[in-house]
Amino acid sequence: MNKSEFISAVAEKSGLSKVDAKKAVEAFVDTVSNELKEGGKVALLGFGSFSVSEKAARKGVNPKTKETIEIAARKAVKFKAGAELNELIK
Repeated sequence: MNKSEFISAVAEKSGLSKVDAKKAVEAFVDTVSNELKEGGKVALLGFGSFSVSEKAARKGVNPKTKETIEIAARKAVKFKAGAELNELIK
């Protein structure tokens, strides 16, 4: 499902117009993105939580040249599914 299909599904299930559903989806994405950018966490009870984790610098191997390279430290977004979501997909 891509973004436009997701917006259509939200509009259909909520009874909103596609324009309003698009605004709602974009507001959700912006809110989660901004919270994670500030180092926060977003938890939606029963669905899951979004957080930021720190990935330490490490050594890796370039598969093409077999040369050892240094992979820089970075931040990564994590999503952990909630119990209700896990039960739903079993």
